Amino acid sequence: MAERSVDLGWLRIFVEVGRSGSLSSAAASLGLTQPAVSYQIRRIEEQVGVALFYRQHRGVELSPEGRRLFEIMEKTVGGVDSLVRSFRAEAERPAVRLRTDYAFSALWLIPRMHRFRLLHPELDIQIVATQRQDRGHSERGDVAVVFGAREEFGPEAALLLPEKVAPICAQGFVDKYGPFSDPSRFARATLVHLDSETPSPWFDWKSYFAEFGISRDTYAGHGDLRFNTYSLVVQAAIGEQGLALGWMGLVDSLLAGRMLVTAGPVLSAPNRGYWLLPPKSQSVHAEWLTEWLVKEAAAM
Repeated sequence: MAERSVDLGWLRIFVEVGRSGSLSSAAASLGLTQPAVSYQIRRIEEQVGVALFYRQHRGVELSPEGRRLFEIMEKTVGGVDSLVRSFRAEAERPAVRLRTDYAFSALWLIPRMHRFRLLHPELDIQIVATQRQDRGHSERGDVAVVFGAREEFGPEAALLLPEKVAPICAQGFVDKYGPFSDPSRFARATLVHLDSETPSPWFDWKSYFAEFGISRDTYAGHGDLRFNTYSLVVQAAIGEQGLALGWMGLVDSLLAGRMLVTAGPVLSAPNRGYWLLPPKSQSVHAEWLTEWLVKEAAAM
């Protein structure tokens, strides 16, 4: 015949009686009546088959068997309480979420994120990055940084990084295939492209050449590279694979560290770039993040 398991619903009652040495005190602490606690103790002793307490004139005292059980159960109940407190603290910990694209998060945000963490170490930050942030999808409490033109956003949007681009590459690529003294020479070089599923909302090589009246159709036999994420475009340029368009603000640290160099003139689109969209329902934590983003962008 299988041995019946002991019902463990009595753990806290047993531990509280053992800790206080009083049925009445335990009942008051647990919000129960003294008869209810006394009944539960009797049931426990019936289940385990030994006396766990000695009844005295005033209160109760653990028996040797009760003492052995108490030492185990006190640690168990205390451990559970501690773990539950940590669960609740984690659930109640302040948090803020930022939605943006891969390029901004990887090249601009992450290298600076430690500065925000130093200011607000108590705040959890969730970065939600996509290939291209959908400006029409934003949770009510989220901060968003989105690429686009001024007319796409409401008056509450703030321009963080106006679009400025220049041809970039590794110095080794210039040494092998340069110098690129004139923009027309770019048309003869291997180019690294950022593909877009829709007509490009930013400068691409076609629009860059158009600004200088350059047609690349006259140059045949080019083995260009194309990527669907800007981080890969940048890595290819660092690896001397070709010329890419570099967004000022995103590649500044790479230029400063001489991992990349500019190889041609800068083009600007003052009404286009990365825009900060505050959340629909503001919170103090979202305010901290938006204020910090604006200050960091202004310091560039």
